[in-house]
Amino acid sequence: MATYFFRAVASDGKLRTGSLTAETDKTVARELRKQGLTPIYVGIQQKKSFELKMPAFALGHKRDVLFFTQELSTLLNAGVPVDRAMSITADLTDRPQFRFLILDLLRMIKGGKSLADSLAAHPEYFSELFVNMVRAGEASGNLASVFERLSEFERSRDELRNYIISSMIYPALLVLVGLGSILVLLNFVVPRFAAVFSESRMKIPVPTMLMLEASKIVQAYWWMAAAALLATIAILRGYTRTAQGRLWWDTLRLKIPLLGDALRKAETARFARSMATLVANTVPLVQSIGIAAAVLNNKKISNALGEVAQGVKRGEGIAGPIRRAAVFPPLAAHLLTVGEETGRLDQMFARMADIYEADTRAAIKRFTALFEPLVILVMGVMVGALILSIMLAITSINEVAV
Repeated sequence: MATYFFRAVASDGKLRTGSLTAETDKTVARELRKQGLTPIYVGIQQKKSFELKMPAFALGHKRDVLFFTQELSTLLNAGVPVDRAMSITADLTDRPQFRFLILDLLRMIKGGKSLADSLAAHPEYFSELFVNMVRAGEASGNLASVFERLSEFERSRDELRNYIISSMIYPALLVLVGLGSILVLLNFVVPRFAAVFSESRMKIPVPTMLMLEASKIVQAYWWMAAAALLATIAILRGYTRTAQGRLWWDTLRLKIPLLGDALRKAETARFARSMATLVANTVPLVQSIGIAAAVLNNKKISNALGEVAQGVKRGEGIAGPIRRAAVFPPLAAHLLTVGEETGRLDQMFARMADIYEADTRAAIKRFTALFEPLVILVMGVMVGALILSIMLAITSINEVAV
């Protein structure tokens, strides 16, 4: 017998928490269902921050939403009713936490709520864009098509995100290995030579002397440097969590050579893909801009879209305000001008998304193509200088011995 903590949703939609003593977590889940509760979490450890405090864009959440969208798209297009499709999806997922969430959605649907309202009850998983798309699909009676578009949207976004992450892993690994090698040399290898020179009292070559002094500084003050680095990171993280700090950080990132260009194109692609999905499902343009702005990661660009929405309200269209905002590449405004003239704005947003997703990959490739050899060169020079200093020391000792 063990004590299991649980979180469950009651029939009135309110969250219930507590603990039960049972042999297994399945026994607790069955007991909760007998009491008319829908389990969300059952486990040995108490989950204090499961509800809405979880990061809205956590990687595990994104994979769950992608799986959920793809499965529902397949089932709904095959003519399976929504409630049956949800039940099948719950059976197919191998993540207990997400299975409980789908079952909670199913409970709310059977209780009379719409699918969109049920999804809106879990904003830690389903974004405003996702909910509004589903709401539009329910209103038009074309939910299967909406989930097909959402599946494509989530898949494209997931592929781009994975490409960016995988492209940055190798350069980051190079930096860590290079810095680790230098620290090992300065902390463990160089001090041995320092002892030899102190005993021989011979004249030390200048490069070797510099290396010995650097080793002394690292040994004596490494903890201060580490503490200063951690404090700086903590202060920056705290500052960037404020509205002003986040705006400053996002503006700074856009100004970084090569990387800033890649980030701007990635945000352009994300905005265009969101707008294509929303506009194609007859979501009003001003509302679409507001939803798409909330999807973006960069506050500098997101804030600028507020003026774009105001321009649309004034009847200026979207191409002109986008051009004035000057946060997207110039081609974006030209594409939207063509879209407005031809009356195919949704298709032009989709084309714009395709263009800038490809451009983002190319920009990331250019950045890594320059950054990787630069890191190798810098680390090679630093490690090479240390090895050269060590070789000079060995040569000096041999000359004294002769």
